Amino acid sequence: MLKRAILALVLLLSVFSLFFAETIEVQILATSDLHGRFLPYDYALNQPNYSGSIAQVYSIINELRSENPEGTILIDNGDTIQENLSNIFLEDAIHPMIFAMNEIGYDAWVLGNHEFNYGVPTLKKIMRQFMPVDDNPNSVLCGNVYNPDGTRLAAPYKIVTTGNGIKVGIIGMVTPNIVKWDAANLQDYIVVDPVDEVRVAVAQLKGQVDVIVGAFHMGIEEEYGTYGSGVIDILEATPDLDVVIAGHFHEKIAETYYYNGKLYKVFNGKIIDEQKNDITQEVKLNGTLIVEPGKWGQTLSQVVLELQKEGDKYVIVDKSSANYDVKAATGTVPPDSELEKKLQPFHYKALDYANEIIGELKGGPLVPPDEIKGIPQVYIQPTAMIDLINSVQMYYGEQVIGEKIDVSASAAFRSDANIKEGPIKRSDISLIYRYDNTLYVLEITGKQLKKYMEWSASYYNQYQPGDLTISFNQKIPGYNYDMFKGVYYEIDVSKPVGQRIVNLRKIDGTPIQGNDVLTLAVNNYRANTQLLTYGPIFEKGEQLPKLLGRTEDHPDFSAISGGDLRKLIEKYIIEVKNGVLTPEYEENWKVVGTDWDRELHDKLKELSHEGTLEVSPYKAVRVEDIEVFL
Repeated sequence: MLKRAILALVLLLSVFSLFFAETIEVQILATSDLHGRFLPYDYALNQPNYSGSIAQVYSIINELRSENPEGTILIDNGDTIQENLSNIFLEDAIHPMIFAMNEIGYDAWVLGNHEFNYGVPTLKKIMRQFMPVDDNPNSVLCGNVYNPDGTRLAAPYKIVTTGNGIKVGIIGMVTPNIVKWDAANLQDYIVVDPVDEVRVAVAQLKGQVDVIVGAFHMGIEEEYGTYGSGVIDILEATPDLDVVIAGHFHEKIAETYYYNGKLYKVFNGKIIDEQKNDITQEVKLNGTLIVEPGKWGQTLSQVVLELQKEGDKYVIVDKSSANYDVKAATGTVPPDSELEKKLQPFHYKALDYANEIIGELKGGPLVPPDEIKGIPQVYIQPTAMIDLINSVQMYYGEQVIGEKIDVSASAAFRSDANIKEGPIKRSDISLIYRYDNTLYVLEITGKQLKKYMEWSASYYNQYQPGDLTISFNQKIPGYNYDMFKGVYYEIDVSKPVGQRIVNLRKIDGTPIQGNDVLTLAVNNYRANTQLLTYGPIFEKGEQLPKLLGRTEDHPDFSAISGGDLRKLIEKYIIEVKNGVLTPEYEENWKVVGTDWDRELHDKLKELSHEGTLEVSPYKAVRVEDIEVFL
């Protein structure tokens, strides 16, 4: 009888302990790809922009932190110190983005690919400026980059203990494709694929922490076919991560899980796999939760983990995630007022720089108005803006190699990039040339040039009878559509991809032959990503173009940021054009293969500018689409 009573009491206590088990909630907040947006201001456009900034995100962070002050961890996932005139602060005592992160109280900063744009010595200086909330000096994370002496550039992981006692291991890695984009800056440095590095870090963290988080500056899928450049590559090898924060692709992702080799996403409130099959709760508990907070401080990602004490350890019993947008249905989130005040000195320095006049544009804008509202004119005809960039590349490219440049190629990085007639400000240069690129000169054959141009022309969708507009492939970003100077050519959009470049000729009118040897001026991104490596243009086994020279290796350009193309454009306007530009360009290329009804096409122009018909650049307007308006 006594034994039964004792057994009943033990069972009752067991049920009681389960019912009243200690539960602790951990909140992980993440930003990524802030790209220099410290205040709601676009210094390239030289105007306020309240679509996103770290100061606005801080307002959301404050609110969410107040709900769980003891259990909140804050991580930035990289591409933090580049763009939006961030380059003007590189030599200052502290960069405004790092200042803001220190004020907000971040726990860890993971390096992104654009952190390497300015060279590792500059990056190391800025890394030392970061002061995490716990003062741990090993809070800048990037476990797959090594110094020339074999030591790590940054820590592979950090352990954060929350105020409520939960230990969280944060592993930080960057996409290995940095060797493509910043080859010169990473010379002698060792970049390894992060898969093995994560495996080792997880093994070291197991037993030390309750939660393991991967903060990887890369997208979910591989990029350029490079193993280890996608989150899934890592999770296939190391599925023990509880949470992954992705980045780099500028996507907003929440409630996405990877489990047993499958990617699951929430669909209409249900968790489903790619085949849209309902699944069990075990995916949430045993799979890896993936989030990504978009770009430019427009979004903050939140992960909420519920943990329960089991013996001497804590076990995750629930996972959830959400994204909080700066521009929400309830209105735009204002910047945190205290942080906004503290950032004013940086703001005024950027304003002064942006408003400095370096020349004058006479005779109209560099890009003409769009003929059809919604279809950027810069992508469908030669413009003075692209002609200017290519002229700069050819002029300084000749100084790099000491001989004539035959061809130059450049893209429009923004569909709204333009300079209007009147004074030319420094902000205008940042508007027409968005990135911190340098100049490369390559030796290229006529056959290689043609393949490169065909790859570029894949930007267009194929024209179909009945179309009234040219349209673009939505999967190809505008910065991957190059326009060429130094040659004459036509793009026949009625033909399939790979067969569109016709009548390719030299300036003297002679056809370019496959075995012709030419000099080509391009930016370092295009050279390292597509032209000097195998990928979408050249297959393995094919001969690649040769690198002849680059501005960062040339002593004449060492004083101007290693030949930063924005600085070169300024220098060209001031010294070569004597401060005066006119909207001149060669009509050396055109789009052909469209046989639309001219009268209907003109009617479409009217409808688009009246606002009667909204036109998408990614889907051609067809005859039947405007018949109702006739």
